[in-house]
Amino acid sequence: MLSMKTQYAFQALMFMAQQKCDTPLLIADIAHKKNIPLKFLENILLQLKNAGVLSSKKGKGGGYFFAHAPENIQLATIMRLIDGPIALLPCVSLNFYAKCKNCEENYCGLNKVMIQVRDASLAILETKTVADIAFENVEA
Repeated sequence: MLSMKTQYAFQALMFMAQQKCDTPLLIADIAHKKNIPLKFLENILLQLKNAGVLSSKKGKGGGYFFAHAPENIQLATIMRLIDGPIALLPCVSLNFYAKCKNCEENYCGLNKVMIQVRDASLAILETKTVADIAFENVEA
């Protein structure tokens, strides 16, 4: 299940992508339009900025803007930045692997199924982008 933090991150990124403007967007405007608590959104956008997804400009005319085009930002990237692993078990995670306690991976049926779940999820999340979800209903 997506955390509320990740849901807010996606809501903010979709809103930013839909604006199609070259000027930075104020956190307060995004928070107000998407009904996201301001302090929570500040932390999310700062995290995305520190990861290189967003950039910011200070002062008059300042705010946040994309460091890369929304069509180049994978959903999997955002999910990993905000929540960490996408895999449901640590023993099948590609980027956050950890051995499960009391388990022998080579003989674990659950491990094998969770690898399939991970691969199916990643097949979607690594091909869909912020632009895809921002304009999903607009283009339909």
